[in-house]
Amino acid sequence: MRMFSFKSLESRIVVLFIVLLLLLQLAGFVVIRSAIENNARAAIRNELMVGERVFLRLLDQNAQKLTQGARLLASDYGFRAAIGSDDSETIISVLGNHGARIGATVALWLDTAGQIKASTLHEEVPDLARNAAALVQQAQAGGNAADTVLINHHLFQIVAVPVKAPVTIGWVVMGFPIDSGLVADMKALSALHVSIMVRSDGGNWKADVSTMPADGAGMLAAQLGGQPAADKFLPQLQVGDNDYSGRMVLLAHDGGGSAAAVLQRSISEAIAPYQQLQLVLLFITGIGVLIAIVGSTYTVKRITSPLRQLTDIAKRLGDGDYAAHIRIKREDEIGKLARAFESMRVGISNRQAEILRLVYWDPLTDLPNRVQFADMLKAAISEARASGGSCFILMLDLHRFQQVNDVLGHGFGDLLLREVGQRLQQQLRRETDKVARLGGDEFAILLPNIDLAGARREAKRISESMELPIQLEEQTVDLGAGIGVAGFPLHGDNADILMSRVEVAMYGAKSMGHEVLVYDAAFDRSSQESLSLLSELRRALDRDEFRLYAQPKLHLATGRVVGIEALVRWQHPERNLIFPDSFISFAESTGFIRLLTCWMLEQGAILCKNLLAEGIALKISVNLSTRDLLDQDLPVKFAEILSRHGVGAASFCLEITESAIMGDPVRAQTTLERLCEMGADLSIDDFGTGYSSLAYLKRLPVHELKIDKSFVMNMESDLDDAKIVRSTIDLGHNMGLRVVAEGVENEAIWHLLAQMGCDQAQGYFMGKPMPVDALPAWIQAWQAPAKAA
Repeated sequence: MRMFSFKSLESRIVVLFIVLLLLLQLAGFVVIRSAIENNARAAIRNELMVGERVFLRLLDQNAQKLTQGARLLASDYGFRAAIGSDDSETIISVLGNHGARIGATVALWLDTAGQIKASTLHEEVPDLARNAAALVQQAQAGGNAADTVLINHHLFQIVAVPVKAPVTIGWVVMGFPIDSGLVADMKALSALHVSIMVRSDGGNWKADVSTMPADGAGMLAAQLGGQPAADKFLPQLQVGDNDYSGRMVLLAHDGGGSAAAVLQRSISEAIAPYQQLQLVLLFITGIGVLIAIVGSTYTVKRITSPLRQLTDIAKRLGDGDYAAHIRIKREDEIGKLARAFESMRVGISNRQAEILRLVYWDPLTDLPNRVQFADMLKAAISEARASGGSCFILMLDLHRFQQVNDVLGHGFGDLLLREVGQRLQQQLRRETDKVARLGGDEFAILLPNIDLAGARREAKRISESMELPIQLEEQTVDLGAGIGVAGFPLHGDNADILMSRVEVAMYGAKSMGHEVLVYDAAFDRSSQESLSLLSELRRALDRDEFRLYAQPKLHLATGRVVGIEALVRWQHPERNLIFPDSFISFAESTGFIRLLTCWMLEQGAILCKNLLAEGIALKISVNLSTRDLLDQDLPVKFAEILSRHGVGAASFCLEITESAIMGDPVRAQTTLERLCEMGADLSIDDFGTGYSSLAYLKRLPVHELKIDKSFVMNMESDLDDAKIVRSTIDLGHNMGLRVVAEGVENEAIWHLLAQMGCDQAQGYFMGKPMPVDALPAWIQAWQAPAKAA
């Protein structure tokens, strides 16, 4: 049995009304009962209104978090490169991985027309496609957008952010389900039951998720019936044995249905503490009007005053004021309620502060992030506009950071980024100058109240500081940076335009080899031309405009045709036949080369299969680029092509240049080892023109060296070239490699190479690159030169 305690509010009320038993009367009972019920219902209504604001704030914070995550993905260079190369597998993988990290269950990539191009879902969802397209249309005005929508009769929060390179090339849309976790958080914050209700147009409400048991949620849905969806107060709801007051908050409404959150507060629980008092008053209604009034008034004040104070605090919390302390020093139930409110206030305040920190600060360097930098830039532009002055921003991208990150590890890369951030802060000369990390290895500096000449000087000084070596963990790292410069009002009149244009200038500085480059409108025109060429290349691949050509490779000792080098030509509908020199470099820089390489491997497999059917067995040589070697999925793609056409990997020789290997030796060697394990031959192309280490090359699983034609073409008249060719042949044979000479232009060079022991040769003397359809006839007609006497 529970011990009697005067610290209990219930006990003190009981004792008080026992003392006043002979003095109370019916009028006092009626008045007090009415006051209790009205106060409880008013408090419930206030709680529901506060709960609505807390719930909407929770949804808004959740949307901001999701938007920030989507922005990080949209600004990711690797993701944009995958989009540029139309690498759907990589796009879907990045969408899935990034979505999983931020809790999104739906991640889409849409083109600029609002069509879904990649999705983490395995089936088409009409609701999602319609809502995503509508959200993208909404976002086109403001840069990004968020909404709550119905997808397959479930409520989702979705956000859309643009992907820019630097213009908008599409949209990332991510969705987060409004699930039991979110409504449970709401219940923990407000002690209100939350039920998400959905309905089809003309139908009845059904429970989606709820903090109530399933049968209770079903009863609530039955009571709502077919009521129209709207924000409204629901004064009386009967769920089982409990009475509730509720508030409906409309969350989504479209042509297919509606969704609403129903916040519920139990009337029975709110009035329960006073039921004992009502029973006592019922027995003493005939006693004493005056004493009853005095006693009941005293009791009500003791109860309602702290509740009103707590209600005021709840309103301030609902308005976003988390600084108000709750100063109710009591040991009874109201004191416990006050302490619970204070704990809730502190918890919400801390979470809000953490959310703001994540939104505005970079956790790695403790520098302002892109969001805060954009706000600071807007403020600087407003100040410059008001004073008639100017302001500038510098954006820099580190050189060679990716190589350092890959070779020394991501942990070292993080330390390096912190050190770069500190060095940039040390370079700031004024308190008004600000530095921020935008993401990856990109940083930005805001220079208010400065002209173009001053901005150039600051950029040059910072560039010189970045050239100084950085010492970390007994490692010395030389980085450097490409810096773009743009300012208000010279290059743009708002923050978004300036950020876009300074990024264009920065990439221009890196691509042109400049330390500092000020934005020029011609850069944008160049970007448009590049985008146009990239679009033409993609269309050429879709329309089968590329043509496979072959140049024969011959065995010098026997004169027999042993292989061909696969080459590509572009049969342009307007410019006729285009040679690879006109587009391969661009394809390499944009990442399109990966698609082109897969096309070459596919066509090479088809050619090999057709030649075998005619009784001709040749080894097909295909060139691989730097980007191909960095593609860890290349061996998988190659295996799928071989399986599709029933061709063995031994029928291929994959050629790589020294420079392609040395761009990222670790990843290149990994890719080459996997290709070698499949059975393909590997060849070092243009050997002798690069700067690779022989110690490194001997560790590579290569089978062939190709002597660059610049040494071969003049070897009959240039003794130095002849010595280089002979030394290379001896070197290759000593390493156990097959040696091929390219650039054989006449019979004399053929015989010289044969005398030196070179294994194979190719060149115009034997055969120029030809359409693959002409290859069988050429093989039949080929006559090897007679052996020299």
